[in-house]
Formats: sequence, C-alpha cells, structure tokens
Amino acid sequence: MPNATDRVQAITETVNRYIELVAKGSADDIVELYADDATVEDPVGGEVHIGRQAIRGFYAAVSDVQRECELVTLRVAGHEAAFQFRLTVTAGEHKMVIEPIDVMVFDAQGKVAAMKAYWSTADVRQL
Repeated sequence: MPNATDRVQAITETVNRYIELVAKGSADDIVELYADDATVEDPVGGEVHIGRQAIRGFYAAVSDVQRECELVTLRVAGHEAAFQFRLTVTAGEHKMVIEPIDVMVFDAQGKVAAMKAYWSTADVRQL
C-alpha cells in the first residue's frame, strides 16, 4: 500500500469484504484476510486467537448458523480501521442482534495483523 489514498481504499475494501464474509463466507474464506501471525481478540478481554489456524477455529464456531451483516460506520486512519457493524444471527428458533465495534490493524501487505472486537453480552439483543 504505497500511498495514503491507496491504503485507505485497500483497507476499506478489506473491511467490506470481511463484512460480506462474516455474513456468507466460510472460516477458510475469512482467514484469508489475515496475516499468518495475526491475532483476534473477540470480545476484548476474552481469549486471544493467535495465528491463522486458531483464527480459523474461532470463525468455524459460527459456520452452522444463519448470519446477516451490515456495515454501520467505518473510519480508516493510518494502517488501522475502526468500524461498527450489525450482525444478526439465527440459530433454529433463536434470533439475536449484536453491533460490535471492531478495530483492525493492517500490515504492509494489506493483511489484517490484529483484530479486536468491542462488545459484551449486555450488547446482545434477542429478537
């Protein structure tokens, strides 16, 4: 990502792709956005998943539920992005909505080097 304009565009595209994949993609698809040694802390204060194999396992945990995602807001600064999105999860008769705020740090190759998701059980709304 050679200049600021290209960097912002690339990060924006990656965040939008992430939202798309969280809704409809597989764990393998999502993990392709991450650097080999990336970290995921979701939610903040929980377990930190280190490396693509651990991150794949984290996302695989929700692969059997119906998901819908919508980007609410996005801010890109430097090599980082902060964004809020709405995630609706349906598992059988149960449906819930959560609107986490994620912060992603990107490496020089445009891969996600670190992701932290800010939310707690108090932020989950049953439908």
